[in-house]
Parts: sequence; C-alpha cells; structure tokens
Amino acid sequence: MPLSKPQQTIFDDKNRFRLACCGRRFGKSYLAIWEMARAARFPNQKIMYMSLNYRQAKNIILEDLREQLVKRRWVKKINESDLTLYLVNGSTITLRSADAAVSIRGSRYDFAVLDECAFYDRKIWTDIVRPTLSDSEGGALFISTPQGMGNWFYDMWMEAHKLEDWSAYQYTTLEGGQISNLEIEAARRDLDLATFKQEYEANWQSSGNIIFYAFDKDNIEKFSGEIPNQIHIGLDFNISKMTAVIGVKYKTGLHIIDEIVLRNTNTDEMCQAIKQKYPDKMIFIYPDSAGSQRKTSAGGNTDHTILQQYGFKVMANKANPLVKDRINAGNRLLCDAYGNRNLFVEPTCRETITAISKWEYQANTNIPKKDAEKGYDGVNDSWSYMVSYLYPIKPEYTQRTVKTYGAW
Repeated sequence: MPLSKPQQTIFDDKNRFRLACCGRRFGKSYLAIWEMARAARFPNQKIMYMSLNYRQAKNIILEDLREQLVKRRWVKKINESDLTLYLVNGSTITLRSADAAVSIRGSRYDFAVLDECAFYDRKIWTDIVRPTLSDSEGGALFISTPQGMGNWFYDMWMEAHKLEDWSAYQYTTLEGGQISNLEIEAARRDLDLATFKQEYEANWQSSGNIIFYAFDKDNIEKFSGEIPNQIHIGLDFNISKMTAVIGVKYKTGLHIIDEIVLRNTNTDEMCQAIKQKYPDKMIFIYPDSAGSQRKTSAGGNTDHTILQQYGFKVMANKANPLVKDRINAGNRLLCDAYGNRNLFVEPTCRETITAISKWEYQANTNIPKKDAEKGYDGVNDSWSYMVSYLYPIKPEYTQRTVKTYGAW
C-alpha cells in the first residue's frame, strides 16, 4: 500500500528534523516503518524507534516492521527480547521506550523516530535522544497527536516553523485517508468537543490546567420532578473524606441530585448514611474496582462485600478504566463535540461542583493533583466511576491489514 498524499509530503521533506502533528489513526506507525526502512537501506546505519513504553514498542511496530523486512530478505537476525533487528547490510533497527530512555545514554544513532512524543518528558529529547544523533549528525522524525498548548511538543512545533533545517506539519485523521467519514462522525458523537478536536482534528487545545474544562454554569441545574425508584451512586473509598455522589439517569445522560460527605469514616458508616437517606430506593453503586480486594472491616469483608450486605447492587469492572478515559468520559457528558450537555448537577451539591470546577493537573504534566485536604480527586473519582461505567469511552479497535509497500 503506497503512502497517502500527506504521508508522502512528510516523507519527501529533506529537512533534518521534522515534526508531524497528526490526528488519531492518521497512519503514524505506517509512516514510521517507511522512514526507518529508508534510513536502513544504507550499510551500517543505526536506527531507533521510540514509543511510550516497551509494550507499545513491541505491539504497535515490531510485527509489521518484521513482516515487511523479512519479506524483502533484509533481516539477518532478530533479538526479540532486546527488540533489535539486525539487517544483512550491517544496519540495525532498535525499538526503545520513553519510560526506560536512560538505557540509551551513550548510544549513537543515525536516525530516530519519536512516536507519540507529546506524552514524553521534554528532557528525553533534549538530554538523551538529541546527543545520540550528534556524532552522525543524524535526523529525527517527531510524530504525535497533540497534547495541549502547554506541552513541549507544541513549543517545538511552533519553533520548527522558524528554524533552519526544521519543518512542521499538521494533518487531521480524515486527511490521513485511513478512517471513513462515517467513523469520524461516530467519534464526534462519542467524545467531548475539545477531545475530538485534539484527537481527530490534531487541534492544539488550550484548557489550562483544569481537568474538567467542559464544565460550565449551564451544567448546574435544579432537578425537577420526583426522584425515581432507581438511583445511581458513585463512590470512592477515601477514608479521610468519603463522598457518595447520587445521580438519576434520564434519556441521554445523568443528573447529580445529591451528595453525602463523611470525614474520617469507613465504608460501613457510609452505607448506613446512604441507607438512612434513601431507605426505599433500589440503589446501583459504582465504586472503585480495587474495593473488591481491599479489606477494611474487622470481619475481613471487602469494601464491595460490605456494599452488597446493605443490599446495594455493585456495578464495577475487574479494573478501573484509565484515568484519562474517565476524564474524557466526564468531559464528553458535560459537553460533547456537538455542544450537547448531558450531565447536570444540583446547585446544592457544593462539594461536587467545587471539585469538578477546580480539579487541576500538576503543572506541565497530565497527572491530576492529589490533595488530601481539599479532596477534589476523591470526589471526582466518585462521580467519574459512575459516568465511565454507564457511558464509557469506546475502546479503539485496529483491524490488521496486509500492507504492500512501494520501492524504498
């Protein structure tokens, strides 16, 4: 399969350093294989591909890379454990991970591909990868979905427009030619506006450090009508400040109607408080999945079994969704890519409103702040466990296809 027109444009660029800001499923890994194969055509070249972690390096790129190079009889030997391909012309292609980048200090490379590099620490490039290219005056391809205007990848992308021997590109998912219009529209329905623009339109989003940036005064609305027989409760097992967030489902979303906040407490006491306030309701409760293992009572019961003993229907997956997925699910419900708001909060739920509106990332990172005193993380965990269970972000599915390459 030949390169798409945007991929070919990046591939044909002769600048030493190239940055490509691309939407999800643009074909970044496919382009990376072409780039590495071209660099490895020459004898005794050392090529490096870097991903976020070892698993991604092995699962995303190794199989396709091996398939294409073996088919062309370029491969002399493959070290599976070290993720290194030794080619018949003396060149090597080594796969490495950003979370173990220190292992390449002192190495020398002729070319490097940094995949999803917006999620690396800047120093991985400046202090580790960049020096490995100095002896050979080697080049690099930086390729990633964007991660906000406060990210180092954005800073480099802006600088690349001004620097000699640097270039920068920006392409949407649709321009990549791998995903249909129909799938793009499906993603638009599934995601909040800012996430859709970032992930599929490769748009640099500025949301500051606020995590639930989609939250607005329009999400604060008084609940009208009778409370139904079934209620839904999100719960995080935070002993110092345990918050139960009570919601009611409606046709397209959720209305948070109440909150119960207890300090220096335990799961049993929270269950009593819920039961006392809602004695006749059928209660579906969405707790931290880790509560199926954690024993917090003298009788050896787990948090989940305590909830079940009070008659609550425990709704939990075997493991919690990724924090990023819970945040995306929350933002999507607060305001989706079409501007629809499907999560509302009762004005009297002050703890929940404060936590949603003020929870922040740590400076210059994508790691949410933990603050035992304010407890924003625990409150947001509570309602986001519920939201991500009821309205999960659909996992991305990649169908493997056989690729036919042109001449390198």
